[in-house]
Amino acid sequence: MNDRKKTVKDYIRTIVDFPHEGIMFRDVTTLFADPRGFRICIDQLLHPYAGERIDKVAGLEARGFIIGGAIAHQLSVGFVPIRKKGKLPGKTLSQDYKLEYGEAIMEVHDDAIQPGEKVLLVDDLLATGGTAEAGIKLIERMGGDIVGCAFIVDLPELGGRDKLASLGMDVHALCEFEGA
Repeated sequence: MNDRKKTVKDYIRTIVDFPHEGIMFRDVTTLFADPRGFRICIDQLLHPYAGERIDKVAGLEARGFIIGGAIAHQLSVGFVPIRKKGKLPGKTLSQDYKLEYGEAIMEVHDDAIQPGEKVLLVDDLLATGGTAEAGIKLIERMGGDIVGCAFIVDLPELGGRDKLASLGMDVHALCEFEGA
């Protein structure tokens, strides 16, 4: 395929039955490894927010750190990691969220976002929306104003976009894949 015609979706590989049988894992590391694909990804994630004030980019662990750091660099703004419980060294705020088979907790440093700051929340994949919802709640608890939620991949059948939209969030995804 000619590189000039490739879309972000073309750079993403699917790994069948990972991490469990029946799962079609959408692997964005192949996108990150290709300099042209990675550039296209970052540019397209930023495009809907051109001209908007963004003070911080918050990335969800772990692949959200990669794209979030690149976007923050492009915008010359700060980056805020939202991590799994127990990974941040300072004083944190915590938010629990539901997984397919249980619960987990996300954390952020309690001084990472100041009241009134405009924040773009990013991650690689939107599935059920649980992790993103936890990130949204953490940002809002610190007084941050979320300008949007940007993802590389949306899995619409899992309902994450609808969940975030019901929270009043603007959701932007570069591509969709059917199934889980």
